[in-house]
Amino acid sequence: MLGLFDMMVVLGSLALSLAILVPLAGTLVRFRAHYNPKGLQLDSEGGVQPHTGPVISSFFSMLRRVHRIEGWPGLYKGLMPSLLSTLVITIFLMIFLSDSNLRHGTYSAPDAGVVGILVYSIFAMLVSLPQVIITNRAITTPHKLPYLNPIYSLRVLLTPTERRRPWILYLTPGLLATQVAHIAYIVLGLRSVRQLLLPELANPGMPRSEEISPVKLVIFFVIALLSTIILTPLEVIAIRLSIQRNHAAPEFNSISQEEEGDADEATEYAGVEEDVIGLRTEREPYVGLIDCGKRIIEEEGWGALYRAWWLTTLGSLSGALS
Repeated sequence: MLGLFDMMVVLGSLALSLAILVPLAGTLVRFRAHYNPKGLQLDSEGGVQPHTGPVISSFFSMLRRVHRIEGWPGLYKGLMPSLLSTLVITIFLMIFLSDSNLRHGTYSAPDAGVVGILVYSIFAMLVSLPQVIITNRAITTPHKLPYLNPIYSLRVLLTPTERRRPWILYLTPGLLATQVAHIAYIVLGLRSVRQLLLPELANPGMPRSEEISPVKLVIFFVIALLSTIILTPLEVIAIRLSIQRNHAAPEFNSISQEEEGDADEATEYAGVEEDVIGLRTEREPYVGLIDCGKRIIEEEGWGALYRAWWLTTLGSLSGALS
């Protein structure tokens, strides 16, 4: 068990990490969730109307827009679910891991072979999926959410159907398939290639330079870079599907959207004059992984699937070497 000083160090580093990462993660979620259809749209009477929503072309443009419209509170949307989940994980690690592991940050997934790591990763994803959905919705909602009133916030973020049957979050069309595909590509693809080309990186400690083949290292880095082509669309699609709320009514099927009985609970908006991002209508939901990807391409173009691709590249490179 850690002493008081060590606990203060762990909690201090946790607070600093959240202070830096929450605004950046929130900006990334909003940038990828932003609905920006190309061309002309049809109104309710069939007339042609040009799209009038904001056009946001980069990650940093989104960061500045969030701060301009919603201020610092807007940058820290999603703080509470992130804080609670991080605290739970930290307390678990403080109880079950050794002091040296916590001090040096050496915790990693158990080394149980590719299949074992795949099962472990999918299990961890299933445990955290409701938190991910709630966090993404808290970030993208135009409503102002209180920090210390979770019941009110959940009434805003979840539909009546989701509050009555919370397990329906796992049935969000296409979301589980997208997450599993993302995990499988990293574990079965990148990790297996790394083990084949650079088995020295799997050993504890830092390998000596003479132990690593420069040619194999370059090949692996190229593969990791090219993986952005596959991983970035999966991440964009996962965000789009996670913020798509589940409605149900007797006259609709399980993936349709209710037309009544789900009025917004919140009356106060975070933006005074305008919303930070545009959100796609819930009356025409994505019905799966493939459908989501096809509609994004048809409605917004290929570029929407590769928003902030460079962040995925950085993540692929750092994760591949860890």
